[in-house]
Amino acid sequence: MATKGSGATGRGRRRRSAFTPPRTVRLRDDQGARVAAAPEEQGSDGDLHREGGERLQKVLARAGFGSRRACETLISTGRVTVDGTSVQEQGVRIDPATQVVHVDGRRLQLDTEKLTVVLNKPRHVVSAMSDPEGRRDLTEFSERFARRLYHVGRLDYETEGLLLLTNDGELAHRLTHPSFLVEKTYVCRFDAPGGPPRSLVRTLRDGVELDDGPARADSARVLAQDGREAVVEVTLHEGRNRIVRRMFASQGFELTTLVRTRIGPVLLGDLGAGETRELTGRELGTLMAEVGL
Repeated sequence: MATKGSGATGRGRRRRSAFTPPRTVRLRDDQGARVAAAPEEQGSDGDLHREGGERLQKVLARAGFGSRRACETLISTGRVTVDGTSVQEQGVRIDPATQVVHVDGRRLQLDTEKLTVVLNKPRHVVSAMSDPEGRRDLTEFSERFARRLYHVGRLDYETEGLLLLTNDGELAHRLTHPSFLVEKTYVCRFDAPGGPPRSLVRTLRDGVELDDGPARADSARVLAQDGREAVVEVTLHEGRNRIVRRMFASQGFELTTLVRTRIGPVLLGDLGAGETRELTGRELGTLMAEVGL
């Protein structure tokens, strides 16, 4: 059992980010006087200061981290990194267009031209910006924004739920690349007279054989059943075509409704069908950190 003194110390200690090992930036000389970075040294590992740049606390405040004073506290307590280096000195100036800032391990998107939004894709909408068959596509949703956006991955014509639209090409690439293993959660409804077999959830977790190789859910659980229908939630990180529908079909169940409710840290929540919203700074930062940005 921890002593009273050790407990108090533990509560008072702040956890550093698990994402980036910090190094402290010193922008003072041996006498403690503040020094400016020499132009030829700017961009080196030990020098993050940019003469003529923007004060770091101002950048943080604009990104939604509170007042200037609150942002100064974030800096002084070692919770902010610039280009992978912990910055604890006040008054550091940076170039938001070229330097990378993290707070508590979450990346800040400082490029105001970049935009990422959540769409609750309705059923019977093609995951494309145009369709040769004339079916309803994503254009009507992307046109709500001044910037030209593209969809990240796809949901099939019958599937509804969370779809990301963005103009950030690197983020889109990493979210769709299998090596980054971004989890996605789906809610699946199907006819199950008498209830689903007890082995179904275990089988989905253990893995099933499909015509293009085995597939396995990272997690699965029954959300509801009434003797006629069942609702099962599955989470997996694969993105093969119609993989969730095919996994259930391999066990004899045809999904009547399929809704994607989560991509990484981003939740669909109560967003209505056809509605859109911009990602919050916390959502975007966590999502970027999850794919190594």
